[in-house]
Formats: sequence, structure tokens, C-alpha cells
Amino acid sequence: MQMIDIVRAAVALIAGYLLGGIPFGIIVPRLIGGPDPRTLGSGRTGGANVSRAVGFRWAAVSGLLDVAKGAAAVLLIKAIGGDDVAQILAALAAIVGHSRSPFIGFKGGRGVAPATGGALIIAPLILAVIFPIFVIVIAVTRVSSLGSLGASLIGGLVMIAATLVIPLAPVYVVYGAGVPGLIWLFHHDNIKRILTGKERRIGPSAGESGMGAMPAGTPTQQTTQK
Repeated sequence: MQMIDIVRAAVALIAGYLLGGIPFGIIVPRLIGGPDPRTLGSGRTGGANVSRAVGFRWAAVSGLLDVAKGAAAVLLIKAIGGDDVAQILAALAAIVGHSRSPFIGFKGGRGVAPATGGALIIAPLILAVIFPIFVIVIAVTRVSSLGSLGASLIGGLVMIAATLVIPLAPVYVVYGAGVPGLIWLFHHDNIKRILTGKERRIGPSAGESGMGAMPAGTPTQQTTQK
């Protein structure tokens, strides 16, 4: 590897981490005068907690910005001539930055939104394949964390298989393993609740998974943070 490639890889790690760390889940509620999502629910800054704080519409805005920062991290490295290795490092670093943000005490969300943004640039076809899986799993189980875990795992396996079949550069195996690995790591508490049958479900469902019915007008309750 040439020195310029090493420099670009270093820039990718730093820029991806810092971009991923921008806490839109806090910025958006603050701009509209809403409560800090860290004071509610799971205390995280992803889509579910932002929804609890300021409702679904503003949570969607925050989520789209989180997706955008994952894409921006990859596009930035691509713009300065970074190769596949540098772009993938940026994508992975953005996921880590989102979940362990240096701007809010190394806390954050689960990493799904910036992972989606990175995949929009690096593997859009695979993203198109797994998105329906994400939606179907949530629709059937009403557990958003299962959708994230299942879709990320399948996407990673498809990425690894495509790398071996096409073939792609070996670094895409790292990408295929790294994205679901990080997402599963940052969902560790959700996984524990799933295994014990205590994971919260989407929507009003009295008596299920320890979550009672919600009053009218209450933002959708769910545990997974995007």
C-alpha cells in the first residue's frame, strides 16, 4: 500500500467517525424545542427514542439525516480519490461514530441508519434486496430490532457471497462481516430482551412483552435505535 493510500485510509477513519458522530437525534429535537431523547425510554439517540420525544415526523427527519451522514462519509472519501478500502473504512467508522459519538459522551444509537447510508453508495443492489426483508419482519413480528438484526445479517451474507462469486475485492468480505457485526454488537441489549421474551413491540398491545397499551396520541413505542 502506498503512502497516499495510508493517508486516505486514516482520513476515512477519522472523517467517517466524526461525521457518524453528529447527533442529529439530539440536534433535531433541540431545534424544535423538544425534550432530549436521552431523558426518555432507552436513553439512546436513534429513531425510536426521537419518536418518543418529538413524534414520528421529526424522528423521520432525524433518521434521514443519520442515513445521509453515512452516505456522506463514503462520498467524501470517494471524492478525494479513496479506493474501496478507504470507502469501506469510512462506512464502518460512521456506524461506530453514530453509536459511540464523541460529541455526546460516546453514546448514541444502534447504527442502522448510517449503515443504510453507506450501503446506498457501496452496495445499493444488496440494500434493495434486504429492505423488503426488514419491512416484512417488522410487519410480522412488530419487533423493529428483529428487522434490523435479520436484514443486516442477510445483507452481510449476500455481500460475502457476491464477493466470492463475482468476484469483488477481498475487502468487501470485511464490509459484509463488519456491518452486521457492528449492528449486532450495538443491539446487544435488544438481543438479550428478545431471548427472554421481553423486547418491546411496535404499537398498542396490552400485556405483550411487558408493554401496556399506549394512550391516544403517544408516539410509537419501540426499542431498537436506528
